[in-house]
Amino acid sequence: MVDLKGIAEFLIAGNAEKVRELVQAAVKGKVEPKRILDEGLISGMEVIGAKFKNCEIYLPEVLVSAEAMHAGMEILEPLLAKSGIESRGVFLIGTVKGDLHDIGKNLVAMMMKGAGWKVTDLGVDVDAERFVKAAIEENADVIGLSALLTTTMENMKTVIELARNKGCKAKIIVGGAPLTQVFADGIGADGYAPNAGAAVEVLNRFL
Repeated sequence: MVDLKGIAEFLIAGNAEKVRELVQAAVKGKVEPKRILDEGLISGMEVIGAKFKNCEIYLPEVLVSAEAMHAGMEILEPLLAKSGIESRGVFLIGTVKGDLHDIGKNLVAMMMKGAGWKVTDLGVDVDAERFVKAAIEENADVIGLSALLTTTMENMKTVIELARNKGCKAKIIVGGAPLTQVFADGIGADGYAPNAGAAVEVLNRFL
């Protein structure tokens, strides 16, 4: 029997092996990859996102669940690509110039993939020119800027200004431990997310 609810439950529990096993069983059972994604992986990650946002769980648990999600996505991604499933949009993410922190960025990227977005991760220490060039080339719908240092937060403003000057149409969302909504508004960002769960909500609102 195909157990999509079980996929979500084991993902929430952070059991990558069981997620992989149940996703494989669902694929063998001829369940549509999109349905496995929606009812299994995304359903589980939405619970994780909500719990993280409400401080019911903390970063280590989220990372373990994200790894479980990754285990399922490894099987599903080629199948989703082959079946021509439309993504919700193109999301470009990176940590701004001068900042080498990537845990939060990686988590957001993982959760966006799980929420059905096509994700391009530019990595860390990314300058404004590279963000904007990649966004224009990939026709990105949203750019995500991450920073964990107060000294690098200001580099987000540089990206936003360059994007506007170059006529880049992508919405820009910012996040990271030292940021606030007031700071995001002040630099002209389209959205602010205090954590990965909130980032998914903000992006889905842009749709």
